Amino acid sequence: MSPTSSPGASGTPGSTGANLTALRDHNAAAVLGLLRGAGAEGASRAELAARTGLTPQAVSKITARVRAAGLATEAGRRASTGGKPATVLRLVPGGAHAVGLHLDRDALTATLVDLAGAEVAKDTAPLGFGAGADAVLEAATGEVRALVGGAGAAPLDGGVAAPGPLHHRGGVLHKVTGFPQWDGFPLRDALARRLGVPVVLDKDTNAAALGLALRGAPGVGSFAYLHLGTGLGAGLVLDRAVHRGARTGAGEFGHQVLQLDGPPCPCGNNGCIEALCLAAVAAGDPARAAHLLGVGAANLVRLLDIDLVLLGGRTVLADPDPYARGVRAVLAGAVPVAVTPGGGRTVVEGAAELVLARLFGAGAVWCGR
Repeated sequence: MSPTSSPGASGTPGSTGANLTALRDHNAAAVLGLLRGAGAEGASRAELAARTGLTPQAVSKITARVRAAGLATEAGRRASTGGKPATVLRLVPGGAHAVGLHLDRDALTATLVDLAGAEVAKDTAPLGFGAGADAVLEAATGEVRALVGGAGAAPLDGGVAAPGPLHHRGGVLHKVTGFPQWDGFPLRDALARRLGVPVVLDKDTNAAALGLALRGAPGVGSFAYLHLGTGLGAGLVLDRAVHRGARTGAGEFGHQVLQLDGPPCPCGNNGCIEALCLAAVAAGDPARAAHLLGVGAANLVRLLDIDLVLLGGRTVLADPDPYARGVRAVLAGAVPVAVTPGGGRTVVEGAAELVLARLFGAGAVWCGR
């Protein structure tokens, strides 16, 4: 994939070409989303029409475009119930691919997934987030090209999960804790120019929450994903929607002040839960870190009336039991507490879902049914 190419422009196998543009509308996304959910069993055009509320004619036009783009295919016929047997359509998982990138403060994780969300290739490499934009962009671009080239696939879009705060709609980073030099940098557009594909940018915790809503916590209306790693943040799903706030400022969980005369935090305040928690981790006191995390989680539960708390991030995952016990102890049964089912892949899988969610009708606010 060259820096200026577009997905499918070279006519490579499995590419979707310009047809993707025609598929990025609400009705096409709804049909594709149902085909993804139907799995290998597939769905007939009549079933798709009934579930979307579209006319049979509209569904026929959409499915024709979907098939022409290589994203769906016929998969046999339903047993006849008296009339003509209905043709079944199913998603072609290898019809297109999405790239997910997790840019952490000291590491870069990349994944390439098919339309079903199955991982085709992955890699992790060191990253110096403080080395500057050029170095980070070069590392990210090189990682994506190596991943895509090795798999022989042309990605339709790239999803990038980065530390916050940032502006999701504008694709611009703000003053990332510890790295204020990134303030105002248009990371989304800069990466898109280098990769030659559209890019979606979101906070690491929001990407994780989206991925969990679609993959790991289906049926849960509201939950908080608490991520303790090189920093501390939260991804919030409220009424089945990722809650970002007007400026993507929601979920800055680590910067709630717990101790007015506490130690300084890089954000400029004193006694933030992130500063207190990371200090406890550095001191080798996971019990205190877990208690602090539980106090913050209890604040969220009382404020937002959520149904579930999920814990993740490298610090938690390195020794999950003390953190799960500590948070449960503080919450005292108010809501269930669990460690993320996605483990260390939670954020990067969510980054890939930023792309797939748009194609399948689970975009900026919708997160599952």
